Amino acid sequence: MKEIKILCPTAALGFGCPAASFEAGLKRKPDVIGVDAGSTDPGPFYLGKGQTILGWGAQKKDLEIYLEAQQKHNIPLIIGSAGGPGSQEVLDETIRIVKEIASDKKYSFKLARIGSDFDKDYLKDCFAKNKIKLFETADELTVEEIDRAEHIVAQMGVEPIIEALKMEADVVIAGRAYDPAVFAALPILKGFDPGLAIHMGQILECGAMAAEPAAGADCLLATMSENSFTVEPLNQERKATIKSVAAHTFYENTNPVQLLFPGGMIDLSETTFEQVNERVVQIAKTRFVQSDQYTLKLEGSKKTGYRTIFIAGVKDPIFIQSVDDIIEQVKNDIALQLPYKQGDDYQIVFHLYGKNAVMGASEPNTDFTPHELGIVGEAIAKTQDIANSVCSFLHKVLLHYPYEGRKQIAGNLAFLYSPSFYNLGEVYEFNIYHLLEVDDPLAQFPITIEELKNDQF
Repeated sequence: MKEIKILCPTAALGFGCPAASFEAGLKRKPDVIGVDAGSTDPGPFYLGKGQTILGWGAQKKDLEIYLEAQQKHNIPLIIGSAGGPGSQEVLDETIRIVKEIASDKKYSFKLARIGSDFDKDYLKDCFAKNKIKLFETADELTVEEIDRAEHIVAQMGVEPIIEALKMEADVVIAGRAYDPAVFAALPILKGFDPGLAIHMGQILECGAMAAEPAAGADCLLATMSENSFTVEPLNQERKATIKSVAAHTFYENTNPVQLLFPGGMIDLSETTFEQVNERVVQIAKTRFVQSDQYTLKLEGSKKTGYRTIFIAGVKDPIFIQSVDDIIEQVKNDIALQLPYKQGDDYQIVFHLYGKNAVMGASEPNTDFTPHELGIVGEAIAKTQDIANSVCSFLHKVLLHYPYEGRKQIAGNLAFLYSPSFYNLGEVYEFNIYHLLEVDDPLAQFPITIEELKNDQF
């Protein structure tokens, strides 16, 4: 092939996109439709719980549109990080929805499922062989933390997706995947430069977020040739600019000229960005550098307790002036009165909106006193009953606390809702965020092919 076109309709499965943009993309005769469906951005809860990030209804609506296009144009549809975290439960549910749509619409196609869950015994063996390395965390992994993880996945590279395409899959539903791999797999399979293909995937994966004005819920088209690729939004109200495309190249990267991924990196030190016309940018000279050791990023999430919160407003300037001291006094009083041990049984966290809640100690603007505060108080405990008890007691003590200078006899807090505290359930944290050295990038990602045959007559 001298040219290949890759259509990304949206930044995430379930976001949707304007019908006119998608139709404009299909008229350009793309060779593949790719959609990234997941991320760790929303935190560890979804992987730990095995729960989707976006609602299934929104994802089904998108899948109906993309599957119809796949059938009509006979091109592959690739979904990566299915369901959000890409773990078994959400991957299975995504596939169930795909099969339901196929049955209802009488579609026929080859469906590939690529799993990304990792067996704990396998990882313990890798740990014993010193094949698990640090990555973006200062904590060495332990066997105990492997056991504590509710779910463990790894970001697959392009290789499992390429293998599924070699098996003539029409629709590929993959578990946790490196975002650009969804878009780079077919170009690399067809012989296009892997450095350019990965770079192209890095720009495409968030849809029209790489355009101006930026929007995740809109389409982006990339056209690859031998030595370059172009990027173009399909919505005529948007345009790709050197600034917008280069900015998304550096998105979520600590090094502006080296982008790491499973199996290597791309070197951007000589990359060029050229404004072809008002709406199209051409990228060239990005170089692929293969690593000596293939690594996969492991992601694991463990349950650390249960959370209960309250939300309240404060207007009293005397309270606001002394809020830090008041909170510390309340914490100390609670520790003396409750039958639970602070630290072992529970912890209390406050977020003061209007006073450094977003940036914390990094907030540069500290020379003013707000006229009101929004307080979110949370109790995290080893059981939900303890979390509820601590939070209930906490907000009642703070509500009536007799701070110095107080002029009213009660009512320090104005609660936003009734009931005034809320059970938020289980709390998770990432306890595995490490690199795994592997010899075979395919071995731990099982691929199954199922041929769906539905009589259209």
